[in-house]
Amino acid sequence: MESEAAAENHFDHEAWRPSVNPWLIAVSVILPTFMEVLDTTIANVALDHIAGSMSASYSQATWVLTSYLISNAVVLPLTAWLGNRFQRKRFLLFCIFLFTASSLLCGLSINLPMLLAMRVLQGIGGGALAPISQAILMESFPPRKQGTAQALFGLGVVVAPVVGPVLGGWLTDSYSWRWIYYVNVPVGLLAMWAIQQTVEDPPWVRHSDPGPLDALGLLALSLWLGCQEVCLDKGQEDDWFGSSFIRAMAFLAVAGFVVFVWRELRAKKPMVDLRLFAVRNFAVGTVLIFLTSVLIYSIGLLTPQFLELLLGYTALAAGVATSPLGLGAAVSMVIVGIAVRWIDGRLIAILGFVVLAAAALRLAQINLAIGPWTVFWPQILAGSAMGFLFIPVNLLGTAPLRRDQIGSATGTMNLMRNVGGSVGIAWVSTMLARRSQAHQTMLGQHMTAGNLTLLQDLRGIGGYLAAMRGSFGHGAKPALAAAYGMLQQQAALLSFIDVFQDLALVALGAILLVALLERMAPPREGVSLH
Repeated sequence: MESEAAAENHFDHEAWRPSVNPWLIAVSVILPTFMEVLDTTIANVALDHIAGSMSASYSQATWVLTSYLISNAVVLPLTAWLGNRFQRKRFLLFCIFLFTASSLLCGLSINLPMLLAMRVLQGIGGGALAPISQAILMESFPPRKQGTAQALFGLGVVVAPVVGPVLGGWLTDSYSWRWIYYVNVPVGLLAMWAIQQTVEDPPWVRHSDPGPLDALGLLALSLWLGCQEVCLDKGQEDDWFGSSFIRAMAFLAVAGFVVFVWRELRAKKPMVDLRLFAVRNFAVGTVLIFLTSVLIYSIGLLTPQFLELLLGYTALAAGVATSPLGLGAAVSMVIVGIAVRWIDGRLIAILGFVVLAAAALRLAQINLAIGPWTVFWPQILAGSAMGFLFIPVNLLGTAPLRRDQIGSATGTMNLMRNVGGSVGIAWVSTMLARRSQAHQTMLGQHMTAGNLTLLQDLRGIGGYLAAMRGSFGHGAKPALAAAYGMLQQQAALLSFIDVFQDLALVALGAILLVALLERMAPPREGVSLH
């Protein structure tokens, strides 16, 4: 009997195919993925407007972003367990409904507490969308076409954060910040209808037994991810470990992480299968996904910040100037999705990190006289690197796993993608502030009363400003203020250059990790990866 059951399970895992065309399934699951990932960045450019309409400070408005990320991160690792417990298709439809309904309520919010509560619900609904969609895609396509499936999924995951600020800026400027949430409603309804018509649960999901909910594991997971997100989001603002609040958050995050790992390794049926990290390719692939997110999110944050803070671009103009990031990603996803069938994925990943390092080094040559075209080609390169990295790393990381393990694996990988983005943003913000202070101190050492060139320049600036104001002899103080403003500007420019150079070094260092991946033969039709 046991041998018959094993044979049946083997058939279920290897021979099952969906009854609907996989391409229709792909379109159906990409819709909610794109919608959810879009919402991680679409509100970035609207925070000033939200703060003003809600009579809140900008710092308080940033919790609109943080509340979403925290609840989103907590749900991600639970996706496989929840999908098996409630049936994956039913759970996916519920998540889309919750995300769509809470998006509508976000737009209708009358005060900040209501908006934050709705953003938490939105994050809970959206957390499972990306990993479930990725798992469905990988199960629906035969091994030879899984590279193409990953390319389609990648379009939603990596292009959406780039489109978000541009779309958010246009909706906010043209209509109202509320429309950045209303736009989700028709997309969500369309996605629910499409998934109802196309998606079905595979046998190992229909007959799975995930076991009871591990309350202690869930509590530890929530404590870890919630406190970690608060720590990363507020660390630079509160001077990191100089703040007792940040120290407390860091301690609780570490404690939650330790308890969570201990609990999941001891459980017979864990919520998150940490034993998958014993598979080398999955462990290395997950770390590479983390590093890729650190790099991509950092470049995606630094470039518009530079354009806005130092060159005076509006939020919408900066979003448009950096939109080639999405164009490069879209093109490379298509190319790599086909090429991965014949080329060793490790070579493609190495190329991706080299291209990403080249983009960062090119951006490290910026100055205050550049135009939009100076950042155009580095954005194209950075976007192209997404495709070179995202597809082969996901394929190599999940290739040794059984099909019934894919759901847990994709949930963990998407969690590390989110955590990598948070770490990247926190690290970049901290480095910019610290390097700017250091450069300001260094440059300030040359602004002394004994510097004859400086004194001459100050007289010239003072005379010009006094003449412009029609008050001769009263231009000394404005000249000093102008000189100090130039010093701050130059210090900020040097800090941007430093951080771009650091990112290039991280990208090159990641190549060493790619060498740890085991080679997986490019899949052929009729040959299983599992």
